[in-house]
Amino acid sequence: MKVERTSIADVLVVEPRVFGDARGFFMETWNASTFEGLGIKARFVQDNHSRSSRHVLRGLHYQLRQPQGKLVRVTAGEIWDVAVDLRRGSPGFGRWTGMTLDAGTPRMLWIPEGFAHGFVVLSEYAEVQYKTTDFYAPEHERTLLWNDPALAIDWPLGNPAAQPVLSDKDRRGTPLARAETFA
Repeated sequence: MKVERTSIADVLVVEPRVFGDARGFFMETWNASTFEGLGIKARFVQDNHSRSSRHVLRGLHYQLRQPQGKLVRVTAGEIWDVAVDLRRGSPGFGRWTGMTLDAGTPRMLWIPEGFAHGFVVLSEYAEVQYKTTDFYAPEHERTLLWNDPALAIDWPLGNPAAQPVLSDKDRRGTPLARAETFA
């Protein structure tokens, strides 16, 4: 297993070893012992799978209580994945990191608790699977405004005039200056 730090040290790119031959491939996407050796001590309680069309933007979501660490991977298509540090005591507070994840590579993104998470679909469609360290709790979910000028996230939508496809909840997100954050 190979690990790279992103521009925010606690958000990690994890690349499992792939064993391939003429029949196809095998890779281990989660092993508690291996990940603990990498410094990721996560206990996953829920697996999620979403499918979205081109330019669908989901996020930026987080749960204030019952915060979720997430291990994100793409099993079909391509996305641009973003994590925003919402931990007030962190040197990365208010900063974001983003990267492309696609089904053609085994790369996964580890996003620890205390971050907002979102992605935009770059391909015709994408399927995203992610493990979470706590259960989904809609009463504790918050949405950070995807296009907050204070964050200045450079969403790769192609045409500068292109608008993402958003849910009402995501359209009404809260700017960072007014968002509830982690102590």
